[in-house]
Amino acid sequence: MRILIIGSNGLLGSDLVEGWTGDVIIPANSRDADIREPEQVRRLVTREHPDWVILTAGYTDVDGSERNPDLAFAVNRDGTKSVSLVARELGVKLCYLSTDYVFDGTADRPYEPDDQVHPLNVYGASKAAGERAVQEQAGRWLIIRTSWLFGAARVSFPEKILLAAESLPELKVVNDQIGSPTYTKDLAAAIRELVRSDAHGILNITNSGTCSWFEFAKETLQRAGRSTPILPITSDETGRLARRPAYSALSPKALASYGIALRSWQEALQAYLVDLRQKGKLR
Repeated sequence: MRILIIGSNGLLGSDLVEGWTGDVIIPANSRDADIREPEQVRRLVTREHPDWVILTAGYTDVDGSERNPDLAFAVNRDGTKSVSLVARELGVKLCYLSTDYVFDGTADRPYEPDDQVHPLNVYGASKAAGERAVQEQAGRWLIIRTSWLFGAARVSFPEKILLAAESLPELKVVNDQIGSPTYTKDLAAAIRELVRSDAHGILNITNSGTCSWFEFAKETLQRAGRSTPILPITSDETGRLARRPAYSALSPKALASYGIALRSWQEALQAYLVDLRQKGKLR
């Protein structure tokens, strides 16, 4: 198969390109096509004639989306619509990456793919609009919801914690948001299996288990051998612009029907730290 990955230089896209073997992988980024411009997308897809387009590109700055909602919707809704229309027009299957932030966090159980979306912030609303664009405009499609991504290809939450631990006497991290950290290498491997299985519909993919950001940070420090004190705080104390869901765990039940189950986030974190060290980013 020929797989076109739009957003190939991002956190997930980098691991998709690096770890995918056995198929023809075509990396693309904003220099190849601005997804907000349908004609640019059409030229790219026509030239590369893929079997699948995997759309990982997006505007992911959650607080920045509150400051610039027009940009968030232009990329995450309108850009996704452009890719969806071109994919249907040219008979190409589309895989779209979405987020746990399409939910409001009021559930008392992990969210299932068919649960009603109700985003709390502009970023979540723009991604939910992107999901609707895929469902309404694409032909054969797969929407993957994931959460709390971390990977060694780009600076992500655990590395930020380790960097902060080098310069600050103590750290403060929120303890009232619960979700599932997801290692981009594990997510990339699952996406590869799903594409090869011709999966469709909406699926959740995260590493197993849940934690708070505080617990995630504490586990990172412990596994990296750091002794910097860390204190739990509330979301209100952070002063962040965008509201976040208090509980956004995603159920893996539908994913299990494809025979796919991801390891625990703690095991994934250990693998990530090894990768970080091999890349010279961790002493």
